[in-house]
Amino acid sequence: MAAGHSHGGSAKGGTAAGRHKSRLAAALALTASFMVAEVVGALWTGSLALLADAAHMLTDAGGLALALIAIRFAEKPATPQRSYGYVRMEILSALANAVVLLLLTVYILYEAYQRFLNPPPILGGPMLAVAALGLIVNLISMKLLAGGSSESLNVKGAYFEVLSDMLGSLGVIVAALVVMATGWTLADPIVGAGIGLFIVPRTWNLLRQAVHILMEGTPPEIDMALLEKSLLGLPGVTAVHDLHVWTLTSGLDAMSGHVVVADMADARPVLVAAGTLLADEFGLKHTTIQIEDEAIRRTEGHEQRL
Repeated sequence: MAAGHSHGGSAKGGTAAGRHKSRLAAALALTASFMVAEVVGALWTGSLALLADAAHMLTDAGGLALALIAIRFAEKPATPQRSYGYVRMEILSALANAVVLLLLTVYILYEAYQRFLNPPPILGGPMLAVAALGLIVNLISMKLLAGGSSESLNVKGAYFEVLSDMLGSLGVIVAALVVMATGWTLADPIVGAGIGLFIVPRTWNLLRQAVHILMEGTPPEIDMALLEKSLLGLPGVTAVHDLHVWTLTSGLDAMSGHVVVADMADARPVLVAAGTLLADEFGLKHTTIQIEDEAIRRTEGHEQRL
């Protein structure tokens, strides 16, 4: 019996989000600085659309702060009690961000309904000025986070929040122009509700991805049938079973499995070939492979399966 373990992408190397923490910190500073001004502006103008944008800005600040806290935990070394360290904190942060945004949307829709029944007066001019400033802040934050959003689910969550704010600011600008030009104040709750609804599909997708990782589902880019077929194609391999591939955190996938060989004398070259195959063709560098022959497999009572 032989086993191999590769740590090419271990937690010690840092996480995808960790490589972008300075940009996250800069985006947090911008967001938090403007958030107070936008909340004051929303209360001053009486605008639900601006209040919705301010609320999203608040969740942006909270999400960015959570992301940075998660990165700090992820950088802590592994312990005997937590053999993978704290890398999963990033996924928990992304999950929390998604839940908060969904709850926020429910509140915004309720407030929009109330304002349809009893439209309040709106100050279009100040509403337009605050929204325009918010648009500038969001565009700068998006630029800071764009690179990391493709590498880390945590940064991706923060990027989507800022994206929703940017589009929200555009919506508020449109609503303010309508109110100023026509006096039609219902444009404000309509835009406010639209801002809330816009982020739901993206937030739901973020929530689904986070739950999938926490349930140790197979990464979407990994074809398990192809992976098994590729291992079976290695010289000397007669069977493959107990294959598992899961994500620890964004950019760090892990794999374990049993590979059956006809002759245990081939264990070492098969182990090396399997590790190379998994790294080069599937991007799996954190792998645990057990090599066994048919006698060992029968003793363990295994059947070939995924």
